[in-house]
Amino acid sequence: MKRFLLWILAVLSVGACTTVPPTNVHQPMTARPVPRQENLASTGSIFQAGVSRTLFEDRRARYVGDTMTISISETTSASTKSNTKASRNTSISATAPTIRGLPGKSFQGIGLSAEGANSLDGKGEAAANNVFTGTITVTVIEVLPNGNLLVSGEKQVSIGAGTEYIRLSGIVNPYFINAANTISSSQVADARIEYKESGVISEAQVMGWLARFFLSFLPF
Repeated sequence: MKRFLLWILAVLSVGACTTVPPTNVHQPMTARPVPRQENLASTGSIFQAGVSRTLFEDRRARYVGDTMTISISETTSASTKSNTKASRNTSISATAPTIRGLPGKSFQGIGLSAEGANSLDGKGEAAANNVFTGTITVTVIEVLPNGNLLVSGEKQVSIGAGTEYIRLSGIVNPYFINAANTISSSQVADARIEYKESGVISEAQVMGWLARFFLSFLPF
């Protein structure tokens, strides 16, 4: 009995822990800058090559470890509607006349008739509307051979007993980055944008593990 109670307490303690929701964005979600071995010799001047950018270079992200801001503005709307109708009517009528000299006179003069009707009326309609807006700063985790940037990042916002996770990753063309080092999410290729949460509110919307266990094999 004591072991059973300890097992129950262990299960409850594991269930009470807040788990980080899984993600599908490109990994890793951050990267340290790679040191550039340009010219590390001290010249006595204020500007040192390899430590700072050149005088004619802007602040747009272009190296591993650089950060940039992505403005999330995703709006999707989809709808579909279908309507199917079909009908079929069938009627058959037959009469057996009275003929003298034939056996089975009790069946003569009987009229037969049959009618059948089939109909089908099906309708279907579905609609979905999603709006996601916000901003997130991501890190360049890889520079591809053609110059495009693979970026990834995460933002965590804790409110009360819950935590919100905003994640984004994708391929960015440096030519689309504006002077403020910002780009719209609509210009990010292979974009993976997530908004997930963990905490009491999100756990209340999930079916319990015991209910899922019985639901997996019950036939009704």
